[in-house]
Amino acid sequence: MDTSTTNLDSTPSGRSGGAAILPDEGHHSSGPGPEVMDAATLKGDNVVDGGGKDLGKIEAIMLDVTTGRIAYAVLTVGGVFGMGTKLFAIPWSALTLDAAEKRFVLNTSKEELEKAPGFDKEHWPAMADQGWAAAVHTYYHVKPYWEDARRSGPDLRASATGAMPPRY
Repeated sequence: MDTSTTNLDSTPSGRSGGAAILPDEGHHSSGPGPEVMDAATLKGDNVVDGGGKDLGKIEAIMLDVTTGRIAYAVLTVGGVFGMGTKLFAIPWSALTLDAAEKRFVLNTSKEELEKAPGFDKEHWPAMADQGWAAAVHTYYHVKPYWEDARRSGPDLRASATGAMPPRY
């Protein structure tokens, strides 16, 4: 693992939407990526802090089915063979894909991450709960993805009736 002192801080405070991308200038692919990628290929990717120090690995990518947007990456930290592992829901817009190193950057320290709202494999939070989700986005200093003007369709979490949006 690269633990160089290169400052990887490229996540503007308050950003929303998708993950930022640090391009791989030395590699030009004719295939998918890094703008469009198979989510399964990202599972297990390392996540580092802005200084390149290891924070954990991507365990899962959670899709908000009602909006068709990536809501969170689930970051796994610590543990041995899955025992004692702690999980964190990281807002997708809080991450930066470092395409050259094939990893993600989260601009928070290990100490700040340890204070973040987390959970274990047996006790996942209600990720569709807007109150919980807003608190997680606030913790990582990013705008909630459902408030992003680029979204399409209504947000059913905010709907009193829960009616399905019209099909076009």
